[in-house]
Amino acid sequence: MFFSRADVERRILDGENLIVFRGKLLRVSRSWLAKHPGGSLALLHFVGRDASDEIEAYHSESALKLLHNFIVGDVELDDNGFWLPFQPPVMSGWVTRPDGSWFNEAAPVTISETIPSEVLLVKAEDHTVPSPSMTTLKLPKSALSLNTQAQHSVAYRSLHQKIIDAGLYRTPYITGYGPEVVRYVFLAVGSAYAYRYNWLNLSAFLLGAMWHQLVFTVHDLGHMGVTHDWNKDRLISIFLADFVGGLSVGWWVENHNVHHLVTNHPSHDPDIEHLPFFAISPAFFQNLWSSYYKRTMPFDAFSKWVVSIQHKLFYVVLAFARFNLYRLSYVHMFQKAWDTERIRGGRWSWFLELTGLVFFWCWFGRLLYGCGSWQSALMYLLVSHITTSPLHVQIVLSHFSMSTDDLGVIESFPHRQLRTTSDVICHPSLQFLHGGLHLQVTHHLFPRLPRHNLRKASRLVKEFAKEQGLTYAEFGFREGNMDVIGVLKGVADQVKIMGTVAAAETREAVDKKNAAVQ
Repeated sequence: MFFSRADVERRILDGENLIVFRGKLLRVSRSWLAKHPGGSLALLHFVGRDASDEIEAYHSESALKLLHNFIVGDVELDDNGFWLPFQPPVMSGWVTRPDGSWFNEAAPVTISETIPSEVLLVKAEDHTVPSPSMTTLKLPKSALSLNTQAQHSVAYRSLHQKIIDAGLYRTPYITGYGPEVVRYVFLAVGSAYAYRYNWLNLSAFLLGAMWHQLVFTVHDLGHMGVTHDWNKDRLISIFLADFVGGLSVGWWVENHNVHHLVTNHPSHDPDIEHLPFFAISPAFFQNLWSSYYKRTMPFDAFSKWVVSIQHKLFYVVLAFARFNLYRLSYVHMFQKAWDTERIRGGRWSWFLELTGLVFFWCWFGRLLYGCGSWQSALMYLLVSHITTSPLHVQIVLSHFSMSTDDLGVIESFPHRQLRTTSDVICHPSLQFLHGGLHLQVTHHLFPRLPRHNLRKASRLVKEFAKEQGLTYAEFGFREGNMDVIGVLKGVADQVKIMGTVAAAETREAVDKKNAAVQ
């Protein structure tokens, strides 16, 4: 069956979830949307778009073989064989209810006159319009060329094949994860030994160091980058994240998938939505709507005060960031208590995670109780958790200083990832401290790639970037920290300027009023 652009447009407005893949049209039913292992938003952000590169980057060969079950026909391409995308409804604030009816949760707002393609969201106040229109799906003007972006995509597919041919998807279990396991055991045994002899601060530090290191492997498992089997990777990750670390891997996977697909978008990427503590762009001054958290991110008086000194609070806030991960994990677990329709995992995965989280607080709570006094227990809690803070610094280094502009859905997958992501340069002997997260550019382009192969793959990616005229951003750890602090200070300065201008306008209004009275 053949579908013209008008056919696709009409069906999307009727509530169908249609995605283009290699010239074929995929239809995702509402029931499958709820079952998708990567979460529904991972699909909704690509309704009306060509998601070929993203689909192949995030799915194994066995998963790709299932796509024929969703193909409903061919689509109309332009003269060069490329698909001209529509703006996905969710990116304009439109979502469907369980009964299939439309709901306008947010409204588009234009902030930057210099970036016509930028579509940010604020909470919708007018709910009188029953459904999206052709205007909703209309592609915003973009400074990018569809042909150029399509050529980047073609070159990326060639690069991906080189990665496959080089055998870089094969996990180096012995040389890669062998040393990792030895390190984990050393830290665990060291922490237990120190605790036995009442060296509580040392024990807490070693426990925190183990958590810090385990997160990197959980990250790999969440991407199916270890055994490449969903069930095996998920079981191992639940043990490490939930039973040992007290965090929900289910929350992390759903959050992280969205981050990878809409990297650094102020309204859609949860990994940069950190108000009231951080704002990496003035766009957050507009009380933006988060399509992930389904709420407004208020830029209120408290947010203004904190953001005005965010560059000074940066390391202090990140020192306690693990406590926020607990909050996000447990909110997610509560919300998913009645949502058991995931095609993989479903109820057993949720119950296993819940069991793991209860188990964690039993053994960790017993550990704190055994410290002897509440002061010692508090110190043990703080030392163990603050020790993990370099992880949180590492995570934000690769994105906080990069572009947050929305160049539109016409932007190709490789162009978007190279524009919004950067590497941290480090010596190979120290890369275990970064856990592969220092090679974020290559990881974002090939998220399922085993992290111990990222360095080899990055050489191919750099060649690709040079050939395509794209920038491969990388910097040293210190330089990266300074760049992030600089971005935070720049936004903080704008908050102060806003306050100064507002105060001046208030004084002027009062003076005029007094003059009128006199």
